[in-house]
Amino acid sequence: MKVGYVPVVTAVDDSKSDLQLYNEAMALADMAEPLGFDSLWSLEHHFTGYSMIPNPVQFLTYYAARTRTIRLGTAVIVLPWHDPVRVAEEIALLDVMSGGRTIFGFGRGAGSVEYDGLRVPMEESRDRFAEIASIVRLALTQKRFSYDGKFYQIPETSIRPQPISNPVERFFASSVSPESAELMARMGFGMMIIGQKDWESAAVDIQHYRATAAACGHPVRPVMALANVIVADDPSEARDLARTHLRVYMKTIDDHYRFSDGHLSGLKGYEFYAKVAKTYSKVVPGVDGGQAPKPADPAKKKPAAGDLNVTGTPAQALEKLRYIHQLTGASDFLGQFCVGGLPFDKTQRSIKLFAEKIAPVLKNDPAFAPRIDDQRAAAGAQA
Repeated sequence: MKVGYVPVVTAVDDSKSDLQLYNEAMALADMAEPLGFDSLWSLEHHFTGYSMIPNPVQFLTYYAARTRTIRLGTAVIVLPWHDPVRVAEEIALLDVMSGGRTIFGFGRGAGSVEYDGLRVPMEESRDRFAEIASIVRLALTQKRFSYDGKFYQIPETSIRPQPISNPVERFFASSVSPESAELMARMGFGMMIIGQKDWESAAVDIQHYRATAAACGHPVRPVMALANVIVADDPSEARDLARTHLRVYMKTIDDHYRFSDGHLSGLKGYEFYAKVAKTYSKVVPGVDGGQAPKPADPAKKKPAAGDLNVTGTPAQALEKLRYIHQLTGASDFLGQFCVGGLPFDKTQRSIKLFAEKIAPVLKNDPAFAPRIDDQRAAAGAQA
C-alpha cells in the first residue's frame, strides 16, 4: 500500500492570516518526500476559508520543482468548473515539468457557493463532468482532436506540449454518491473514496463500481482512500486532540458546503445529499444538538463503524487502517493531517509518527497489498 500526504490550508478563525496558513502548509508539505511519502496531493476549493487552493495544478507545479521522486496528484480537479482544453493543457504541462510523476483525480463538486461564484449551473454538473472528462481524455491521447457536444464545440486542434507519459492511465475520480461511482466506472476512471460517509457504505459502492467497470470492459483497479489523520503517542492526548479538532473540522465543512441545511437534496444530480444532510446535522456543533465525531476508543479492538477518521495512538490508527483496507482493498492511503486547526507543532509530530510507525507497515505488510476481491470487501461490510 502506498501512502500520500494531502496538504490542507484552512482558516478556522481569524487568528492567522492566509499567508501564515500557507507558510505552515508549505513547510509541512516539504516534509513529505524526505519522510518517505509516495505522493503529494492538492485539493481544489474556492471563495471560503475551507482548503484554500483554487488551482491544484499550479500548487503541484511548485512542488514539481522542489521534489525529485514523489508523485504529484490532484484530489481533485472539479471538472464542471473548467474549460476542458485548459485542463488538458495544464495536465500535460505538469506531466512534462515533473518528468511524468503525475496522478489526476477529478470530481463533480458539491459546493453551491463555488458553483454560484464560478457561474456554472449546479444542476448541469453530472452532464458537464462526463463531457469535459471525455474531451480531456481525447486531448491527452490524440495528436489532433475535435469535439461536438452539448456544452463544448471544439474545432480540430491539438495541445502542446504533449504529455511525456500517459496520464490517462492514472485518472481517478472521487465518489460520494452511488450514482457518481457508476458514472466514474463507465468512464473507466479509478475510484477515489473521500471519507464523507461510513466505510461500510463505501464498500458497497466499491463493489458496484467494480462490477460496472468490468461490464463496460474497463480494467478494474484498487481504489484510493482518503481520510483525516490525528495521531499521538499518548492515548489520552490523541483522544482529546481528535475530539476537539474533528469537531472544528466538521464545522468548517458545513460552513463551506452547508450540507446540514439540506439545500442540495432537491437539486438534480445531488439527491443523495439528503442522507449527507442528516449525517452532518448529527455531528456539526450548534446544529440540532450535534456532537463531535467519536475518536478511537482504546478499550475497543474493532474501530467504530461510523468513525470516518484515522485517529489515536499509532497502534490504534493502524488498526483503523486495517479495517479500511479490509473493506476497500485500497492501493493508496491519502492522509489529511492538518485537521480542524490542529496546531502546527502537533500536526508536524503527527506526520512524523505516521511516517515512522504506520507507513512502514502499510508499505511492507502483505496484509495491506492492493486488492480487488469483492467477496472480502463484502464480508468486511457485513461484519
